[in-house]
Amino acid sequence: MSFTSDIKNEISNNNYSKDEMIAELSAIINISALIENNEIKIYFETLSVARRIYKLIKELYHIDICMEKIHMNNFKKNSFICITIKDKCDFILEDLSIFRKNKRLYIPEEYIVDTLEDRYSYLRGVFFACGSINDPKTSRYHAEFMIKYKKTADFVNVLLNNLYFNSKIIKRNKNYMVYMKESERISDFIKLLGAYNALYYFEDIRIYRDHKNMTNRLNNCEQANADKIVETSLKQIEDIKKLRELKDFEMLDEKIQELCIYKEKYPESSMTELADIISLETGKKITKSGINHRFRKIREIISKNEEDYFN
Repeated sequence: MSFTSDIKNEISNNNYSKDEMIAELSAIINISALIENNEIKIYFETLSVARRIYKLIKELYHIDICMEKIHMNNFKKNSFICITIKDKCDFILEDLSIFRKNKRLYIPEEYIVDTLEDRYSYLRGVFFACGSINDPKTSRYHAEFMIKYKKTADFVNVLLNNLYFNSKIIKRNKNYMVYMKESERISDFIKLLGAYNALYYFEDIRIYRDHKNMTNRLNNCEQANADKIVETSLKQIEDIKKLRELKDFEMLDEKIQELCIYKEKYPESSMTELADIISLETGKKITKSGINHRFRKIREIISKNEEDYFN
């Protein structure tokens, strides 16, 4: 069973007010229903979702509903649950703001999404109808809603962004995909749906992955720093060797001599480590900045000697 199915199964038995139920059912029928010959047909792969739709229609409109399993003749051998509504179709479609005066509406009227709870419920209906969320164990975070009608897709995208979900929309074949990529926004959306078991699962894996990525980044930084120390140390040893070739060592400043002796003795040490060693062994406090200053002096001596040689 997929992560999306787990979420839909979990929220299928949640209870809401009548207005919230209307908002949810409005989204489901707007996006999923086949409306023709004075009938409303809705197809679902998930039994728990089909049962939820059946319950919503029954509680709101008290009509007889046909629910049957249909096998599709295709290579995947899929089976669907089909809900068929024949009674009060015109009334239901107007009440759910899908038709108004025999005109098809792809964006519901204001009363359907009047309150914050109604907007949450409408988005829950969108998720039931066409939503999916990747399992966080996969390589990428992704939530999407595949919608046939552009006006409806634009409306869902605006609804999500007004709630700060930072969703985007693209055309995909003959449909429009509204999607989210940010893990925190997807987590917030799962919370909006009321799928708390799925939320705990998602957050556990998200925290683990974030911690793992942070550890990898820290390891990479440490390795980069280690490589930099090695590279700097090799350059410093090379400079000391050049200095000894160019100058009489005994004639050099005592502090420069001291630095050369300790660096040759501890060639792999960083400047911070070298400062600590010299401070400890000589009893004279020196900082990393002081070590760096002495190495600059060595570079200046070498550079000046090279300039004099070529001039």
